[in-house]
Amino acid sequence: MAIVGGGFTGLSLALHLSEAGVSAHVFESEEIGFGGSGRNVGLVNPGIWLPPDDVRKLLGENRGQKFLDLFGTAPEYVFNLIERFQIRAEAIQAGTIHAAHAPSGMIELKGRYSTWKAMGAPVELLSREAVAAKTGTKSFFGGLLDNRAGTINPMGYARGLARASRAAGARISTGTRVTSLSKDGPYWRLHLERGETALADRVILATNAYSDEIWPGLSNIMTPIHYFQIATEPLGEKSKDVLPEGHGLWDTAKVMFSLRRDTFGRIILGSMGKVIGGEGGITRIWAQRTLRRLYPQLENVIWEPPWHGKIGMTPDHLPRIFNPAHNLYALLGYNGRGITTGTVLGRAMANYLVSENKSDLPLALSENERDRLRVFKATFFETAFKAYRLYKTI
Repeated sequence: MAIVGGGFTGLSLALHLSEAGVSAHVFESEEIGFGGSGRNVGLVNPGIWLPPDDVRKLLGENRGQKFLDLFGTAPEYVFNLIERFQIRAEAIQAGTIHAAHAPSGMIELKGRYSTWKAMGAPVELLSREAVAAKTGTKSFFGGLLDNRAGTINPMGYARGLARASRAAGARISTGTRVTSLSKDGPYWRLHLERGETALADRVILATNAYSDEIWPGLSNIMTPIHYFQIATEPLGEKSKDVLPEGHGLWDTAKVMFSLRRDTFGRIILGSMGKVIGGEGGITRIWAQRTLRRLYPQLENVIWEPPWHGKIGMTPDHLPRIFNPAHNLYALLGYNGRGITTGTVLGRAMANYLVSENKSDLPLALSENERDRLRVFKATFFETAFKAYRLYKTI
């Protein structure tokens, strides 16, 4: 099996294939975790963006419930892998808080709470006072705490999966770009940028939002959405009142932002869009004002250089398992839930490749799809995010 992409999906796939006795070779054009995996927000959330009822409507009652069961337990599987392989990922399974940015945000959160609670999920609806106690700020109007979730250092997790995969027998080639694919009898021939080729029985493309033209049209399935992050210097005891129980947080605003504190006392803020203005520009000003609004006691902190990555958004916010040609597959469209989605889809795909039983897959295989508005939407969103960020720094 040839796997293109050394992120959560490709590495999970390589690990589970290798443990099943299948030869797996990962080809990564840059370094492990270079794309959306290493640039991830670090929130290990269950499910997907869609409320459970919407998932059932789109997939049908039976398949929808199977999908929800799989992704509802996905955080536990991620944390189990971290424990099993002793991955140094700063894992904290304390839950995450979906915080209401305004009173209207609680309406959506109450609906999500009722549905997940009816399914037996360990979720709690938090009052404004309860959120203030768990976050250290009075800026929110309530929230939904999901105790299944948690936070990790995403790059640490990616590198840990790579080590576990290699220990299980997988081969990993970094700095090795696959430029195109062609059929060679019963095999697929992978053409590498440096002029070499490789043969494989099957090829799995695990490049998600970083998909290029290795397979024509693959990148047209998703709308790329950028998400930036910026971290303070290690603050030590100064940050102890920020999310004191170790929760991760994101809010209900249309242009959402995220917040977590790592084990070194760094506060990591993020929001939608690209980095604006380099190290000392609009992004840094936004971060300073946001931190001051949330935690007035933290003034004049030093910020590390910001970064951004890409999220692959699909029209219905569901991931995809594409099968555009015989023995060729692509896993993509994670809609901002890459840690859990990439990990469990990698495992599910490995099971399917070994068993050839489609019931091992949480989604039906699809052959062709195109989001005809992707270019317009990508341009619109990036312009809107930039305008919003500029507005917030005036």
